[in-house]
Amino acid sequence: MNAPDSSFAAPTEPHVMQTYGRLPIALSHGEGAWVWDTAGRRYLDGLGGIAVNTLGHNHPKLVAALRDQVGKLIHTSNYYHVPLQEQLAAKLCALSGLTNVFFCNSGLEANEAALKIARKYGHDRGNANPEVIVFEKAFHGRSIATLSATGNPKVQAGFGPLVPGFVRVPLNDIEALRQALAAHPDVTAIFLETIQGEGGINPARIDFLKDLRKLCDEHDLLLMLDEVQCGIGRTGKWFAHQWAGIVPDVMPLAKGLGSGVPIGAVVCGDKAAKVFGPGNHGTTFGGNPLAMRAGVETLAVMETDGLLANAATVGAELKAAIEHGLAGLPGVVEVRGQGLMLGIELDRPCGVLLTQAMEAGLLLSVTADKVIRLVPPLILTSAEAAEIAARLVPLVKAFLAAPASAP
Repeated sequence: MNAPDSSFAAPTEPHVMQTYGRLPIALSHGEGAWVWDTAGRRYLDGLGGIAVNTLGHNHPKLVAALRDQVGKLIHTSNYYHVPLQEQLAAKLCALSGLTNVFFCNSGLEANEAALKIARKYGHDRGNANPEVIVFEKAFHGRSIATLSATGNPKVQAGFGPLVPGFVRVPLNDIEALRQALAAHPDVTAIFLETIQGEGGINPARIDFLKDLRKLCDEHDLLLMLDEVQCGIGRTGKWFAHQWAGIVPDVMPLAKGLGSGVPIGAVVCGDKAAKVFGPGNHGTTFGGNPLAMRAGVETLAVMETDGLLANAATVGAELKAAIEHGLAGLPGVVEVRGQGLMLGIELDRPCGVLLTQAMEAGLLLSVTADKVIRLVPPLILTSAEAAEIAARLVPLVKAFLAAPASAP
């Protein structure tokens, strides 16, 4: 384990807009679940680029595929057919049981497209003011529309007026949702993360998801499940909602689909598959050959290397090790999540653990102020999971032993 090092110094960035509170390191290269900074220090990557680096770093099959593709075509635009789009779309449809796909560049764009589908779905049925039910603590992006769908006042502050047309209810409260439907006859869709990521790793319960599917069928609504962070094998199934045995009508994807190459996708079932026609939506970069090759290769490696089973097994081992290490410790509210998407909720803000973990050679994040988030690459080994727990548990214990008012 790396000892705390007082020599950490933030690289200067005088010409980069200051929109991030960065840690005082710059990473130079990686191998598997490990990365190195420009000073040569090594870190175990428990963040995975925020659930993006599905195959870890420098995966030989992905690197070879991307090198091959860069030597052929990187970008052509959507004026022309892109055969790799159909290849990746067909695979996503086969894995999800859905019908067709629109490709974009990010989770925000995928969610924005989903919201446009929901509105047009309503307009096509004669509803001039379609509304969408969204949930408290949700996070769907930082564009004006996805910001409005997000349930975080801190993220929204300073960007009003927000886009109207959203009805917000508590997660996992089916009665509140039924009341919202009764009070808002213009609702055309229900939109939620299957597992809330930025909101603190809050899973939608299986019974709640099943009830949502029934309500959407009864009221002819679109069930739109944001799997941007929790999809692509992270929980041990291809998509987190598959644990509930349901199929959504619209499913935004991004993050892990390209293993680090920017990519977004909106996968639609029959009810939503033909809502968009020519001219209704578009993108310059979305669906470019390089991103599509990254997606095709990512899914292929996941299948051949058994990464869904690995995420389930190693994720359970990591969760058990953390639970054992923190058992009975005052200040630990809950360890939750599934597969390699885990959250450790404490009873106080714990942002200081970002720096302390970095100094101990571990990369992670803190979200919703009090939740330590672990979303490592899906190639994580059992030994590496044990090492994450070995590095993290003492930090949490020391943090909670300090006065609650400590920064």
